[in-house]
Amino acid sequence: MQAFFPLRQRTLIWQFARRDVLARYRGSLLGIGWSLLTPLLMLAVYTFVFREIFKARWMNAGGDFEFALQLYAGLIVFNLFAEVLSQAPRLITDQPNLVKKVVFPLEILPWVAILVSLFHFAINLAVLLAAAAVFHGGLSLTVLALPVVLIPLLPLLLGLAWFLAALGVFVRDVSQVMSMVVGLLMFLSPVFYPTSALPPQWQPWLKANPLTPAIEQMRRVVLDGLWPDWEQCLIFAVVGCLVCWAGARWFAAARQGFADVL
Repeated sequence: MQAFFPLRQRTLIWQFARRDVLARYRGSLLGIGWSLLTPLLMLAVYTFVFREIFKARWMNAGGDFEFALQLYAGLIVFNLFAEVLSQAPRLITDQPNLVKKVVFPLEILPWVAILVSLFHFAINLAVLLAAAAVFHGGLSLTVLALPVVLIPLLPLLLGLAWFLAALGVFVRDVSQVMSMVVGLLMFLSPVFYPTSALPPQWQPWLKANPLTPAIEQMRRVVLDGLWPDWEQCLIFAVVGCLVCWAGARWFAAARQGFADVL
């Protein structure tokens, strides 16, 4: 299991992540600017549709800009989750040469995917913090708790990526299934609404969604100026570590058959 937390291979992980980021934007006019422009355009469209057409209102939101901030906070967390899960089933199948021709630590590929997604997340988080500071006249000290809110999401993503990467080798339909799941999760997560907007009988189901704690705690510490729910963060961290452990075990057991299938 030590190989799944490869401190010795951190340089290799960094090089692969840098290569993937540069390759994604190579040749485009805006380059890395697309990583900022795309979510901002999505934010503008969603704000218009939900605010102006559906007349949606956010609890304690003072206007359109506050509504947009609440929406954006949920959207950037969801995009981090969605980007990793969408890529995970193809991490091994898209690079069969790494399986067949060379001795390569395949377990680092989910690390690379998460690092690339974190790059885009960091850009959007900087925009959110800057916008919140301008609109609220500064940031609350509670933003210092952001690592406590976000770090538990990483082992959860890592475990799911290991599981899906291995499963995707043997069941190619997983990629299509995850595309559908990600689309459904956008509306089954508190991206466009707070958990409190649901009837009480539905709230426990939404809280079982692994995205719910990260999204709600993000809004809590950045936009509401409140410290996170420490108990919820602890539970989320424990669940994330368990998923990470299970995903690593599954990947280690399944990788022996990768070469036969590919």
